[in-house]
Amino acid sequence: MTTPSPATETAWLTMPELVEVLGEPLGRVRRLLDESQLIGSKRHGAFAVPAVFIVDGHPLPSLRGTIIVLHDAGFTDDEAIDWMLSLDDTIGVAPIEALRAGRKSEVRRVAQALA
Repeated sequence: MTTPSPATETAWLTMPELVEVLGEPLGRVRRLLDESQLIGSKRHGAFAVPAVFIVDGHPLPSLRGTIIVLHDAGFTDDEAIDWMLSLDDTIGVAPIEALRAGRKSEVRRVAQALA
């Protein structure tokens, strides 16, 4: 299976960068990851999170429920990240762009249909 090229280009934040951007201690950042409020990958070497998942110094609020829906559909973290960053024809934009625009119900409906 080939990885789709992302429609949404984003920087990737390492753990030290997340600590700085979120203004939280490392333990709290790890808890955000454990609680699916953020999701990351080691695909580029060190573990990192797409910067587009952070808004105004906080995890995008609608991200957690969407991550849970994708995990319930059997997606790995890498697959979930790829889906969120890639253009989805049903939504018309990358799911992360729709989430950032406040369209979480639409994104989650599409994600649930993937199960």
